[in-house]
Amino acid sequence: MDARLDFFADPTTGKALKQFMALGKSFRESSLPAATQELVSLRVSQINGCAVCIDMHTKEAAAAGETSVRLNLVAAWREATVFTEAERAALELAEEGTRVADAAGGVSDKVWVNAAEHFDQEQLSCLTLLISAMNMANRLNIITQQPAGDYKVGQFH
Repeated sequence: MDARLDFFADPTTGKALKQFMALGKSFRESSLPAATQELVSLRVSQINGCAVCIDMHTKEAAAAGETSVRLNLVAAWREATVFTEAERAALELAEEGTRVADAAGGVSDKVWVNAAEHFDQEQLSCLTLLISAMNMANRLNIITQQPAGDYKVGQFH
């Protein structure tokens, strides 16, 4: 499978995409736990069916020490006992923030209040931006049919 576009081949989109990818550095430098960031990125990508992002975030999380049990259970996190309450709140926010068309009104007050109980202002802001950015990345990759499977840990860092 070949990608429909190479964003980096065009100076304008290449520059824009590099700036977009710089968000990741800001997220990594925040106080939002790295494990939470990878779990949320993976869950958003699973919902959207973005194979290249699933590939990337599974590998990045594993390289950072995440267990295969937790990675394999992200898709069924509600029934799994391996996630902290804070991680569960983040995953729920990620799901409602991704399924805005399905959630009839977007993110519910209940989900937002639950997330706010586990994360401070900086972390909640970072989490909100991360969910939004992952949805954008997923859509870019899906629209252009970016192939998955060849990601190397640290490739975009």
